[in-house]
Amino acid sequence: MKNNKSIIDKLTALWALNESGLGGFLHVFNTPFTGLIVGGIAILLISLIAYYAENKWQTILKALLIVLIIKMAVSPYSPFGAYVAVSFQGLFGAFLFTQFSWKGVTLMILGMATFLESAVQKIFILTIVYGGGLWEAIDLYGAWVQKKMEFVSEMSTTSVLITIYLLVYGICGLLAGLFIKSIMNIIANKKEASFYIKTDNLDSDKTTSKVSFKTKAIWIWLITVAVIVLAFSFFGGDLFGWKKGIYIVLRSFLILMLWYLIIGPLLLKLIRKHLNKKESQYKEDITNAMDLFPYFRQIISYTWKETKELKGYTRFKYFMANSISNCIHFKMPSQ
Repeated sequence: MKNNKSIIDKLTALWALNESGLGGFLHVFNTPFTGLIVGGIAILLISLIAYYAENKWQTILKALLIVLIIKMAVSPYSPFGAYVAVSFQGLFGAFLFTQFSWKGVTLMILGMATFLESAVQKIFILTIVYGGGLWEAIDLYGAWVQKKMEFVSEMSTTSVLITIYLLVYGICGLLAGLFIKSIMNIIANKKEASFYIKTDNLDSDKTTSKVSFKTKAIWIWLITVAVIVLAFSFFGGDLFGWKKGIYIVLRSFLILMLWYLIIGPLLLKLIRKHLNKKESQYKEDITNAMDLFPYFRQIISYTWKETKELKGYTRFKYFMANSISNCIHFKMPSQ
């Protein structure tokens, strides 16, 4: 069990590294599907923690709190929704693995549920910010396209798009569950051996240059309101017109200001207050996890180069499995 505790501590550190935005696996990939990759890696690590743990609920809950505290410390401007998503992954994973085994069906359910939660959260936020006007604008575009194609559908364009969107996320979640099962089998069947790596020139402050969340939110808002205004101006006719488009712009602006200036900071303050109470309890675990970050980044980069002979999906699968295996069996040169 002592060895399992060391493995669980390292898996927790990997989970925190994945969520904190300090690099790790995302240093290797350049993809627009960052959210899906982060979510997939998170449920993979949660599943592995459950695999090695005896008391699955208590172990995953402890790991979740450590991950959230580290995320709060190194990514203080993470949005409230990010904490909701991470908490849902951890709590739902803990519930499933407490009630059921970690076999394939459980992994697929966890993958589908966590991916759908992410998708529904995005739809919910869009509806809160832009109201029904966004979906009306999409329906106007859809009606225009149908008219051009001389095709009439009883389903609204919004219903079709949301259904496809949720189906894609749900299917991706199921596939993620199957992928996680294959990764866990590779790690479980791999011969255990201590992993050492040269630790020269470790940079504990290495980060990826990326656009801040607020900057991305501003660009998304500008593009979205432009799409809405154009829809009502050109396709809305006298019933809607540009006035409704301007109303939606002002409405969304006020809601965003209310969220970013009042509601969001208040909710984050409550989260930080709760996590700060737990921080002293897990101070040593948090320090140990963060001390592993620079080593894990180097191990992940090393493993990516090590798998260069493999191609496509096979390389990705063995890169993930070998990276995690190398990290959990990593030992300091002095050990």
